[in-house]
Amino acid sequence: MTDAHVIMLVIGIVTLGLGLTTLLRPSITRSLLGMPDHEATTYILRIGGMMVAVFGLVLVLFVAAFTATPGAVHVSGV
Repeated sequence: MTDAHVIMLVIGIVTLGLGLTTLLRPSITRSLLGMPDHEATTYILRIGGMMVAVFGLVLVLFVAAFTATPGAVHVSGV
């Protein structure tokens, strides 16, 4: 696994964690961002949390699939 893969994996895990927190506990994110306590704010945070969580999941799965592929081309020195 190259350094780029490790960086992408860490970014994916952090993004997945933030997205799931925003999706499942919008009250935490709302209080951190200083947003008002409205029903519309909850919907916005849940939609945004899902989008961020899926992005993190895609990054993590991409790294897992690329490193598990036999005969994958690893560029070194780039």
